[in-house]
Amino acid sequence: MTTSKTLLKSFTVVFLLTLAVAASDTLDRPIRAVATFSILGDMVSRIGGEHVAVISLVGPDGDTHVYRPTPSAARAVSEAHVLVVNGLHFEGWLDRLIEASDFSGVRAVATAGIQPITDKDAGGGDHGHAHGAADPHAWQSLRHAVAYVNNITRALAEADPENASTFRRNRTAYVAELKALDAEIRGMFAELPPGSRTIVTSHDAFQYFGRDYGLTFIAPQGLSTASEASAKDVARLIELIRSHHIHAVFPENVADPRLLKRIAEETGTTIGGKLYPGALSGPDGPVPTYIDMMRHNARTLA
Repeated sequence: MTTSKTLLKSFTVVFLLTLAVAASDTLDRPIRAVATFSILGDMVSRIGGEHVAVISLVGPDGDTHVYRPTPSAARAVSEAHVLVVNGLHFEGWLDRLIEASDFSGVRAVATAGIQPITDKDAGGGDHGHAHGAADPHAWQSLRHAVAYVNNITRALAEADPENASTFRRNRTAYVAELKALDAEIRGMFAELPPGSRTIVTSHDAFQYFGRDYGLTFIAPQGLSTASEASAKDVARLIELIRSHHIHAVFPENVADPRLLKRIAEETGTTIGGKLYPGALSGPDGPVPTYIDMMRHNARTLA
């Protein structure tokens, strides 16, 4: 009888210790976050720090517009504590992925609370998307990036309340950097002559950047790289380049450069430096972070 009681007590002690260790491991282990593309992944990493393990579904130099989710992506989402998405219909494949993954964690829509630009605001025209459609590239505004950071911080704090104060401290430092960069970029374009403020890119991804810094962006493709530029669009763009005496066009890391090269040959314009509209480079490339990307694009254009 005594032996049985001793064995029972030993088993209870071992069981309780196992639970305590498991609970401790759960608390100490970084929470799992999935971001739909690399820019959001970088923001989550900056805010979460060592307390968050981040996976970006669309990685460096990847085009989110044409991404096709894989079984491993569904598995990553199903295991995530937090899912960070852009919203504004940027990830057209997202609903199907979430349904396939049976995600049950905290979902953060980075653009929540942002008033988007529509194609009507940008001057209309047939750019391969529905009239009145929201422009999803809101991260191209550093002012909107602050909203992105706030939404991500709230989601991480909800998923991991014990580290909420750390997330908020990281958010404060990050926002200070974003605001300083905004002031820096405004200085780059402050003295630019009115006749040098029209820019040609591959697709219509820079309207927020243009609004913030007084620039006009035109492109043969619409809001998505999946859209096809019509012969009419290309002819109109060529006429604009000639009438505005535009001297350079700027390719993008996520867009096929061949159409822009043909336009450059037709108009005699120069191919400018590469822009990064919606994907970071790899860690050894020129724009491994969101802040690097915004500064690189501004310097390349200025």
